[in-house]
Amino acid sequence: MRRNIIAALALLLLGAGLTASAVAQQPVKLGVLNDQTGLYADLTGMGSVHAARMAVEDYGGKVLGRPIEVIFADHQNKPDIGANLARQWIETEGVNVILDVPNSAVGLAVREVTRTHDAVDINTGAATSDLSGKACSPHGVHWSFDTYGLAATIGQALVKQGGDTWFFITADYAFGHALERDTSAFVTAAGGKVVGAVRHPLNTADFSSYLLQAQASKAKIVALSNAGGDTINAIKQAAEFGLGRSGDQRVAALLLQFPDTHALGLEAAQGLTASETFFWDLDDATRAWTKRFLTRNNGKPPSMIHAGTYGATLHYLKAVAAAGTTDATRCGMDFACASPLSHAGRNPELKRSGRGGALFKGLLLTQLRHHPERT
Repeated sequence: MRRNIIAALALLLLGAGLTASAVAQQPVKLGVLNDQTGLYADLTGMGSVHAARMAVEDYGGKVLGRPIEVIFADHQNKPDIGANLARQWIETEGVNVILDVPNSAVGLAVREVTRTHDAVDINTGAATSDLSGKACSPHGVHWSFDTYGLAATIGQALVKQGGDTWFFITADYAFGHALERDTSAFVTAAGGKVVGAVRHPLNTADFSSYLLQAQASKAKIVALSNAGGDTINAIKQAAEFGLGRSGDQRVAALLLQFPDTHALGLEAAQGLTASETFFWDLDDATRAWTKRFLTRNNGKPPSMIHAGTYGATLHYLKAVAAAGTTDATRCGMDFACASPLSHAGRNPELKRSGRGGALFKGLLLTQLRHHPERT
C-alpha cells in the first residue's frame, strides 16, 4: 500500500514537472490585428508587424523564460471579422495580447471580446476616445493617440489663428463621429462656431459633392474628420475646388500622419497643420529608430501608429515580467483605461488628463513646409 502511494506521488510530481516544462516552451503570443490591404494599410499594415517584432528583438526575444511570437491578420475594416479573429486567436491559438486594431468600430468590437477573455488589447491604431471612456475595460489600454487629444490640439490652435467658423466632412463610422464630436466641443469652447457637417462612407473615391457643400457654407475651416486614403483623396480634390490652406477657406486635416504627406506630395501638403505623437526627425533617438524601421518596411516611413505599436509591445512585455504572469487582469490592471502616448526610441513622460483615468503624452503640433535643402 505504502509503495503504491509513493509511486502515485512520484507520478504526480513527474507530471507536474512535465506540465511546467511544457508551459515554459509555449510562446507568449502577440497578435497584430489591422488593415493589411485597405485605406489604412500604409499607416498600420505590415509596418505595425515590423514594429512589434523590432520591440520583441530589443527586449531579448523571451519573457518569463518563454519565447515570444508575433502573428498578424487583416480585419478588412469590418467589426465582425475583427471580433471573430480576436476570439479565435484567444480561444484556440493562445494569443495573450492584441495590438494595433485601427478603425474605431473594429477597435470597439475587439474591446468587447477581450473584456470577457484572458487577453489584453492595447489599441495603438484606433482613435475614438470612447476606448478610454464608455468602452473602458480592465483588459484594455488605449495607447498612441485619440480623438480627444487631436481635437484639443488642432481645434484650439486653429480657432486662435482666426478660424472661428467650421464645416466638417466626416467619415460615417465611430472614429469620424468621435473626432467631429470632440473637435466641435473644443471649437465651441474656444469661441468658434460649427456651421455645418456632412458624412461620407468609408473609403470614398469622389468627394466632390461634400466639398461643394463645404464651399457653399463659407466656413473658414473645412475640417476633414477622416483618415488615411479618405484624407488623401479629400485634400487632393479640395485643391481642384480652390480649397486650400490659405485664403477665405482653409482645409484642416484633423488626423494626418507622416506617410500621408508622402502620398500627397510636398506641393499638395504645403501649409497643412497636423498633430502627431511621433515625428521621425525629432531627435537622434527617433532618427536612429526610423533608420532601422525603413530597412524592414521597404523604405516606407513610419506612422505614429507604427511607433506606438513598438512602444506598446515593449511596455506589455515589461508588464508581463513585472507581474510574473500573462494573466490579463494582472497585466492590464496598471494600464486599464489609460492612454499613454509613447514615442519609439524615447521614454514617454505621462501626464494624467483628468478624463476617465486616461494618461497622455503631449501631442506635437506641426505645420508642413517645404525645406529648401531637402526634396
